[in-house]
Amino acid sequence: MSKADQQFVSMCRDILDHGTTTEGQKVRPVWEDGTPAYTIKNFGVTARYDLREEFPALTLRRTALKSAMDEILWIYQKKSNNVHDLNSHIWDEWADETGSIGKAYGYQMGVKHKYREGEFDMIDRVIYDLKNNPCSRRIMTNMYNFADLSEMALYPCAYSMTFNVVEDRLCAILNQRSQDMLAANAWNVAQYAALIHMLAQVTGLKPGEFVHVIADAHIYDRHMSIVEELIKRPVYPAPKFELDPDIKDFYD
Repeated sequence: MSKADQQFVSMCRDILDHGTTTEGQKVRPVWEDGTPAYTIKNFGVTARYDLREEFPALTLRRTALKSAMDEILWIYQKKSNNVHDLNSHIWDEWADETGSIGKAYGYQMGVKHKYREGEFDMIDRVIYDLKNNPCSRRIMTNMYNFADLSEMALYPCAYSMTFNVVEDRLCAILNQRSQDMLAANAWNVAQYAALIHMLAQVTGLKPGEFVHVIADAHIYDRHMSIVEELIKRPVYPAPKFELDPDIKDFYD
C-alpha cells in the first residue's frame, strides 16, 4: 500500500468523522440547481511525503497525470495565464474571450523583481538560490499578490512554496488556502511532487521531503458518499517516477 494512499484515506476519514459542517452558513459556491454547496471540513491539515521512498500518486483512483504535469509547467515553466498555452480545458470556464485568466498563477510567476544580483522572476530566483545559496532560508514563491487579486479570475488556491536544502536533498512546503479533497488532492500532490523532482534535477540536488499544508481541507456534501466508497477500495504499491537524466535545463 502506498503511503500516499494511506495519508489520503486517513485525512478523508478524519474529515468525515470529525469535521465541521458549513451547512446553514453563508457559502460562495452553489450546485447547478442553485442549492448551496456545503462542505464538511478540517482546518490546518498537514501531510508529509518522502520523495526518496515513493512518488505520491494515489492508486485508489485514476489521476490524470499528463494534464496535471501540463498545468504545473504552464504555471512554473511557461509562466502563462492564457488557456491557449494549456493542453487541457480545466481552466476554460475562468478564461475571458482572449483566453486570459487575468493576473493569476503563471502571470505572477513571470513578474520580475529586483534583487542585489539583478532582476529575477520568482522561479528563476528559486533556481538561482538553489544553485548558489543552497543554505538560504529565503527560497520562496508566493502567487497570492493582494495588489492584483481584483484582476484575477480566481484567487490562487495552492499559492506559496518554501524550499529548503537538507544535505543534498531538495525539500519543500506547499501552502494551500483551500482544497476539495475529492477533486484536487491527488492532482495537487502529484504535480507539486513532480515539480520538486524537476527542480532538484536541474539544480544538482535529489528529491527530499514534500510537506503539504492545507488551511481548509473539505469534502462537499454531495461528495461524501463517493469519498466513503473511494477510501474503501483496494490499493496497490506506489508507482515509480523517473525523469530523463539528460535533461538539465528547466526551460527545455
